[in-house]
Amino acid sequence: MAFISNKKIPFKINANLRGYLENYNREVSLPIDYSNLLRYDNAIPLYDKNGNDTLWETVFYPPSEIEEVYHALKTIYADLKADGDLSVMKHLYVDRVDLCSYGNSKPFRVRIVNKVNDNFDYFYIKNADASRIYGLELEHILSPNRISYLTSDDTLVEEHIAGVPGDMFIKNYLHQPNLNIIRFCKEFVKFNERCFVRLLGDMHSSNFVVDITPDFEEIYYRIRSIDFDQQSYEGKKAVYLPQYFKQNNAIIELGIKYLTFESVVQYQKEERSLIAGRIRVEGKRVQDLMKIMVEDPISPPRNVEQLKQELAQHYKNNNFLKCRSMGEVVMKSLELVSLH
Repeated sequence: MAFISNKKIPFKINANLRGYLENYNREVSLPIDYSNLLRYDNAIPLYDKNGNDTLWETVFYPPSEIEEVYHALKTIYADLKADGDLSVMKHLYVDRVDLCSYGNSKPFRVRIVNKVNDNFDYFYIKNADASRIYGLELEHILSPNRISYLTSDDTLVEEHIAGVPGDMFIKNYLHQPNLNIIRFCKEFVKFNERCFVRLLGDMHSSNFVVDITPDFEEIYYRIRSIDFDQQSYEGKKAVYLPQYFKQNNAIIELGIKYLTFESVVQYQKEERSLIAGRIRVEGKRVQDLMKIMVEDPISPPRNVEQLKQELAQHYKNNNFLKCRSMGEVVMKSLELVSLH
């Protein structure tokens, strides 16, 4: 089983990564940063509709500051969703600001509501971490999902990724009679492969969501990562394979029961082929990112040493042993996909 024993160390965004973010329109000037949001003067626990503690707190700002803070948050939402078009703000209001104090990045979650139709959306404001930035970029480039996020100095703004949380899906959906088991298990195999190829770790059921899309004949599923803190940090190979987390065991058991070995290999090859195609299309961007990542010390040397040894053994490829950094390990993994 995969497990992570120590809390990950956050890494600063260096000058080269900052230049990359500016070049690809991720770096903007925001009207408020993460540290400003810490100036709240009161907080209460947030409970879900069933009265369960969500482990989030709703925070409140002093009356003298609340109008300025909420206007800044609406402006950030316009930057994130409408390329800074402030005309979208006139129908919006900030309904709530929540804080998750136990997470690595201690995120703020902002609930934005359209007062015309009561439709709502969320976005998150966090302490920026280089590992997470690399994770978001690799997700945007190599997965079937597009990611909207912005940085501003040491502040990171992320869109909300909609879907049924993995742990809730396992509890409430996994054994429903209308579940298309084969399709869902196939998607988990492909998700497992995506995480392993780009070395995104810690994908237990609380760190991904399931996007359910009804079609005219069938239901389609897509599993999406929602936590990118553990991008190529740990040394254990198993951390990068969702199949080894005990929280995902119920899905694995279904896969063992309903999928053949040949089918699993086919789905793995399909996903690697899709990743290779995305690398070809986004070749310049991948090259720009990797050039920075290979020089960025985003993992302790002992983790780099352990992972390159385990991957060399897994792939029977000693080229991994020549890697000097975690970025080089990721690049070598992507090169293997491109060669097949």
